[in-house]
Formats: sequence, C-alpha cells, structure tokens
Amino acid sequence: MGSLFDDLKQGLEEAISYEKGEGTAHVKTYMIHPVKEYSCKEIREIRMKAGMTQRVFASYMGVSKKTVEAWEHGTTHPSGPVFRLLEMLEAHDIEDTEYVIAK
Repeated sequence: MGSLFDDLKQGLEEAISYEKGEGTAHVKTYMIHPVKEYSCKEIREIRMKAGMTQRVFASYMGVSKKTVEAWEHGTTHPSGPVFRLLEMLEAHDIEDTEYVIAK
C-alpha cells in the first residue's frame, strides 16, 4: 500500500491510543478573524492599488463588471466571501503584478 494508507493507518492508531488514554493528541489551532467589511471607497482603492481595471477586477473576483461598478458606487455591497478575497488582495504587495484574463 502507498503512503496515504500508511498515514491514515498511523492517524487511526494514534486516535485509538488517545481514546484509551495512552497517548497525546496533536492539536492544530486556526485563528479565524471576523470578516472585515469594506466601504465602496476602500474597494475602489484596493482595485486601483492592484492596477486592475473594473473588468479585470470583476474577472478576478468572479463577478460581472456591473457588479464591481455597483460596489464602487455604493448601490450594492459584497458578501462575506468577497470581503475575504478583498482582505487577501489588500494584504499582499500587488503593485507590480500583471493581470491577464485567460480566454
């Protein structure tokens, strides 16, 4: 059997040992911060900093150009997943990145 089988077997053996009180559990903790909501001005600033047109930004975010226009004018507001993408985009040094829409 391959490595995946061996890893699964080892994990199950460790879990059984832990349940019997014979071992220690491996714990991984993830810090999940609240979703930051962005204003229409902030959305535009992030897009501009990235050097993206509304069309490219829309493609990057998986929405239409009209949706990006509405966000930037404040007529509609994005939802949680979009705010997470904006947060990631804002956190990275993206000024020297070139974006091309694949066809």
